[in-house]
Amino acid sequence: MAYLSLNTIKTSKDVNKKKKRVGRGNSSGHGTYSCRGIKGQRARSGGKGGLKRKGFKDNLLNIPKLRGFKSAKPKNQIVNLESINKHFHNNDKISPKSLLDKKLIDNTKIAVKILGKGELKLKNLRFSKLTVSRNAKAQIEKNNGVINYVKQNN
Repeated sequence: MAYLSLNTIKTSKDVNKKKKRVGRGNSSGHGTYSCRGIKGQRARSGGKGGLKRKGFKDNLLNIPKLRGFKSAKPKNQIVNLESINKHFHNNDKISPKSLLDKKLIDNTKIAVKILGKGELKLKNLRFSKLTVSRNAKAQIEKNNGVINYVKQNN
């Protein structure tokens, strides 16, 4: 049994409110056109909501996104050469798994890209399953590194 308290009290307005019944004859005050007016889109069944939304996806794709939008394709996780200098040693193998172990990326399911920010000081690094920017590629090859691509990006 519910106790009487401020959050359980119902006003008579909430309890006794009846549903508006339309189309029950002219003497009811809601007969003939059933509160819809005479003609037009909203007077007909399937009006307002349905007709307005046809081709909505096409409109959404074509209009400019003023406040931005969430892309269907996730962005690459980024790792700079300067952070590779801090966390790795000469002759190391660098892959998404090793980057995850060093906590440089969040997960291995999203693609990883190595960017050329900073100067690479380590020699003979082996990169696999990563994409590499043009600047980073030049620095890696200068230091006798090897790159095995999943795909090549500029």
